[in-house]
Amino acid sequence: MITVSFAAFLLLFLGVGLFSVSRSRRTRRDYYLASNSVAPWLVGLSAVATNNSGYMFIGVIGYTYTVGLSSVWLMLGWIAGDLLASLFIHGRLREATARTGEASFGSVLAGWQGGDMLLWRRMAAIITVIFLGAYAAAQIAAGGKALHGVLDWSPTLGAWIVAAMILAYCLAGGIRASIWTDAAQSSVMLLAMGLLFLVAVDGRGGWDASIAQMGAIDGFLSLTPPDLLLPGLSGLVLFIVGWMFAGISVIGQPHVMVRFMALDRPEGMARARVWYYSFFTLFYLLTTGVGLLSRLYLPGLAELDPEMALPTMALELLPPVLVGVVLAGIFAATMSTADSLVLACSAAITHDLVPERLEAPWALKLATAGVTGFALLIALAGTQSVFSLVILSWSTLAVAFGPMLILLALGRDVPQRTAIAMMLAGVAVALGWRLLGWHNDVYEGMPGILVGLALGYALSSPLRGGTMTAPIAR
Repeated sequence: MITVSFAAFLLLFLGVGLFSVSRSRRTRRDYYLASNSVAPWLVGLSAVATNNSGYMFIGVIGYTYTVGLSSVWLMLGWIAGDLLASLFIHGRLREATARTGEASFGSVLAGWQGGDMLLWRRMAAIITVIFLGAYAAAQIAAGGKALHGVLDWSPTLGAWIVAAMILAYCLAGGIRASIWTDAAQSSVMLLAMGLLFLVAVDGRGGWDASIAQMGAIDGFLSLTPPDLLLPGLSGLVLFIVGWMFAGISVIGQPHVMVRFMALDRPEGMARARVWYYSFFTLFYLLTTGVGLLSRLYLPGLAELDPEMALPTMALELLPPVLVGVVLAGIFAATMSTADSLVLACSAAITHDLVPERLEAPWALKLATAGVTGFALLIALAGTQSVFSLVILSWSTLAVAFGPMLILLALGRDVPQRTAIAMMLAGVAVALGWRLLGWHNDVYEGMPGILVGLALGYALSSPLRGGTMTAPIAR
C-alpha cells in the first residue's frame, strides 16, 4: 500500500506537469518565464514550495532532532530576513524584468541599468550552473534518502526516479510545468507534515505530555543554541542575525526569484507575498514540531543519521497508505525545488553563457537534460549531508548576486568592473569563512554579503537621472 499511494501522487504530479503543455507558446520567454502570465496565488505557492525543498523535510528536521528547541531561532531569523528582502527587492525585480525584456535572472541584473555586462553575465552563469547544480543534487539525494528510509530501496534508485520525473515535465512544459506542479506539491507537503505532526502528538499523549517528555532530555528544550560564538544574549543575537542573512539570501537564488519575475503584473506582488508567507510560517512550525517529536520516538538515531528522522518516524507511526502520503510529500518537496534549479541553470546556459543566445526549443530542452544529468552525477557521487550542501550553495549564490541586486534597487550605478569585484569578493569571503570552520558560529552568507555591499557601495555612485525603477507596488 505504501508503494501504491506513493505512486498515485507521483502520477498526479507528472500529469499536472504534462498538462501544462497545452498552454505552451513554444518560445524562450515562455519556457523560462511562462510569458509573465502567472497569477499571484500560483507565484506564492510555487515560490514557497521551491524554497522549502527537501532541505526542510530532511535537513531541518535532522537539525532540530540534534539541537532541540533552540532550532526555532533559525526559523524566526530566516523568515524575518526573507520578509525584509521581499518588501524591498521583489517588486523592483519584477519591474526590471518587464523593462529589460530578459528571460533569465542574470540577464535582468546585467541589463537593469540599460546596458549589457557581458563578462559579468557569463561569470554569473558559471556560478549559477555550478552551485545550483550542487543544490539540485542535494534535492535528488534527499529523494533517495527518503525512499531508502521508507521502502528500503537503494538511494541510487530514488535519485534516478527524482531526476527522471523532473526531466519529463520540465522538457514538456518548462517553468509553467514547474509552477503548476509546485502548487499540487505544496498541498501534499503541508498534508504530509500536518498529518505526521498530529499523529505523533497523539501518540505521546497530547502536546503537554510531549513537552514534559522532551524536558527529560538534557538541554533539549533550551532556547540557547549549542556552541555559540559569544556567550549569553550577545551570542544568541548574533546567531539570529546570521540566519536573518540566510533569509535575506533568497534574493540571490535564481530558482526562487524567477517565480516573482513570472508574475502576471507587479501590482499582484502583495497578494503573492500573503500566500508565500502564510504557507511558509505554517509549514516551518509543523516541521520544527515534527523534528522535536522525532527525538522522542527515535532516541538512538543520533548515532546513525538524524536526517532519516522523518521517514523513519512515518514508518513507526502511520498505516502504510499514509506512509505513502508522507513519502510523496518528501518527494514533492525535492522535486518542486530540483526542477526549478534545473531550469534556472538551463536559462543561465542558453541565455547567458553561450556566445549566441539559443532560441530553438530543442536547444533549450537539451540544456535542461544536460543540467539534470550533471546534478544526478553529483547526487550519486556526493557524501555531504543535504543540510550542508544546501546551505553551501544557498550562501554562495546569495553573496554572488545579493549585494549587486540591493545596490541596483537602491539606484546605484554599478559598472561591470564593480559588479565583478563585488561578486568575487563576496564569494571568496563566504567560501573562506566556511573553510575556516567559522560557519558553525556565524552563517557565512552574512560576512560575504556585507563585504560585497561595502565594496560595491564604495566603488559605485548614484545613478544619473534616477533609479530607473518605477514606484514599487506593494
